[in-house]
Amino acid sequence: MLKQVYNPDVLTCIANLSSDEVFTPPSIVNQMLDTLPKELWSDKKATFLDPVSKSGVFLREITKRLIDGLESKIPNLEERIEHILRNQVFGIGITELTSLISRRSLYCSKYTNGKYSIVQFDDEQGNLKYFETEHTWEGGICKYCGVKKEIYERGDELESYAYSFIHSENPEIFFNMKFDVIVGNPPYQLSFGIEGGNKSNAKSIYNLFIEQGVKLNPKYLVMITPSRWMTKTSQGIPDNWVDEMLGSNRFSKFYDFEDSKSCFPGVDIKGGVSYFLWEKDYEGKCEYNYIQKDGVTLKRFGYLDSMNSGIVIRDPASFEILQKVINVEGDFYNELSFSNLVSPKHFYDDSSVLTSNWSGYSKIKTDKHNIKYYLNKNMHKIDFGWIKYSQIPKNRESVRLNKVYIPGAGGSGNDSQVLGIPFRGEPNSVCSQTYLVIGYDYESHNFSETECDNIVSYIKTRFFRYLVSIIKKTQNGPRGVYRFVPIQDFNENWTDEKLYSKYGLSKKQIEYIESQIRLME
Repeated sequence: MLKQVYNPDVLTCIANLSSDEVFTPPSIVNQMLDTLPKELWSDKKATFLDPVSKSGVFLREITKRLIDGLESKIPNLEERIEHILRNQVFGIGITELTSLISRRSLYCSKYTNGKYSIVQFDDEQGNLKYFETEHTWEGGICKYCGVKKEIYERGDELESYAYSFIHSENPEIFFNMKFDVIVGNPPYQLSFGIEGGNKSNAKSIYNLFIEQGVKLNPKYLVMITPSRWMTKTSQGIPDNWVDEMLGSNRFSKFYDFEDSKSCFPGVDIKGGVSYFLWEKDYEGKCEYNYIQKDGVTLKRFGYLDSMNSGIVIRDPASFEILQKVINVEGDFYNELSFSNLVSPKHFYDDSSVLTSNWSGYSKIKTDKHNIKYYLNKNMHKIDFGWIKYSQIPKNRESVRLNKVYIPGAGGSGNDSQVLGIPFRGEPNSVCSQTYLVIGYDYESHNFSETECDNIVSYIKTRFFRYLVSIIKKTQNGPRGVYRFVPIQDFNENWTDEKLYSKYGLSKKQIEYIESQIRLME
């Protein structure tokens, strides 16, 4: 008996350029193409563009489908392939290297005027182009993608990451034609700071590719991106852009993966990834599919922003639980949300004082150093120090208040604790930028010690942290992630049992919350 040999598709095995420039496996490409109307594959006039080609897999799989679909209309295989590759399939490589890889996948040759190309063009690029592009600097910032000149103005030997498709006022110039379908997997972000530095200092750019795709006015747009934009937690993506996208109601299908590894094995993209079908001539409800980590798909059919909250409630189970909270509280998330009790970032610190690594404090209390200062204990190896009142850069009015401190970053964005551990902050205390301040506004908040302790107990409930997790999909936890948490009467202590009862959660919903959120010690 012959031993079975595993012969994988090379485009399944190819290594990613980075976690922000991810090659798409053929299986996911075909799932994305399955969202398109079937009649496209038998239309010899339909045109397709991948404006962000890395491996050529989208164009290759489109071509395979057209080869099958056009058999009755162009029976001769060679003529059929010639027609498809000359008239229907087009691409733009994101770099010169990926354009060569993509041409090899599509034409069987890096150069389309050579003898190995299955279709002979007059030039070496054919319909899969690479356009060398530079950033356009205005005030030290690229006016198209927003990166800093000091980082991305570099020599010819280094990649500039000036992706041509988003560095043009008019994307029609690339091929001077209309496309029925635009499809692809765009680069996700560019660093604000030092190359190879902290990912939190990066600006999301995938929205710019979606925006340019829409500007080209195709019938259909299919792209796979991080899912964070739907909850307004992607750095650098304007809220008004999300509002415009959701308000258009032109998404007819959505496939949202809780875990990015379900699409891209070995690649961790915080908050998951999703692909969508956007239709120019469609306006209505969306077929929404939420694929959990365990592979179970939850479905709903409705407007993406069915609650008029300005974001997408991604998990249908969350949608049902949140609806029960709204039945009791009304539309609390607009004006009466817990987020209104939470301070902005950098509440006490400025760019130099009370920052996470600031060391201008005393380890002992003195007559002058008499303000308790909660700092980054991982960095300083102690829980708190002491500072002078005069050292506090701003918001000194709240120093006298009872309040609650909670880490501004907590968990991984993909864990079952969701938040860092909160604690009561006594009067005459402040914190470093490590923490947010709950009860920060001296004009409207004047919590007692008991109320602060009850706020801490509320935060520690699974119910509270589950509502936070609806929005919080990354380590970062600014005040906005608390939007779907209702304010309670903090004269009483809150437990999960009391909250489940107050909002009438079913046994199934309680079990679901407790399967997602672990106890906080």
